[in-house]
Amino acid sequence: MKSHRFSHAMAAGAALLSLTATALVPAPAYAQFGFGGIVYDPTNYAQNVLTAARTLEQINNQIRQLQNQATSLINEARNLASLPTSVLAPLQQQIRQTQQLLGQAQRMAYDVQQIQTEFARQYKSMDLTAPQRAMVEGAESRWQNSVAAFEDALKVQAGAVANIEGTRSAVTDLVSASQSATGALQAAQAGNQLLAVQSQQLADLIASVTALGRAQTLDAANGAAAKAQAREQLRRFLTPGRGYVATSVQMFRN
Repeated sequence: MKSHRFSHAMAAGAALLSLTATALVPAPAYAQFGFGGIVYDPTNYAQNVLTAARTLEQINNQIRQLQNQATSLINEARNLASLPTSVLAPLQQQIRQTQQLLGQAQRMAYDVQQIQTEFARQYKSMDLTAPQRAMVEGAESRWQNSVAAFEDALKVQAGAVANIEGTRSAVTDLVSASQSATGALQAAQAGNQLLAVQSQQLADLIASVTALGRAQTLDAANGAAAKAQAREQLRRFLTPGRGYVATSVQMFRN
């Protein structure tokens, strides 16, 4: 009797476990539910939501790409913008002024052919057999060359000093422009113009040094020629039987 009851209890328990297992199994993913005649498919709905999310992400990526391209174009436009400040004209004017001062060189100009001819005639190959009057006139001419050369050097140096204020103004403008440059081209142009200012300063320096060197060279050549002439005049003075003959000589002309 007890065995029969136990068998019925086991059968009832098995049936209960079977019903419970059936209730716990999830519904298929393709299950559809009807609400008032409208069929709702959860799987299709999830796929549509995922597709919409991906499409939105693609659109956002395209918007970001367009924004990046616009920013790049703006930067390129800035990099291609020219510098509004230019100091080329004032620098060229200063250089022309220095060239004009050099072109005003007195007596012996900055010309290779003329220098060779005049230097050979007055200094290198001067005639020591010429009469006393001619030798004195030659000495006076060489002295005037030296004085004129020193005057020319002073003019060139004064011109270089006068250009300092223009150089200072140009440097101030270019530094301000370079600091406010909006692109690479403007910064590069400002740097190039600063190099041009340095070139102008270097040109003034070269002109000043050249003018001073010219004056010193002519003065040194005059000293060497004077020594040679003095030796010849002393030889003539000491020549036996000739003696010294007084003559009227004009050292400087009015």
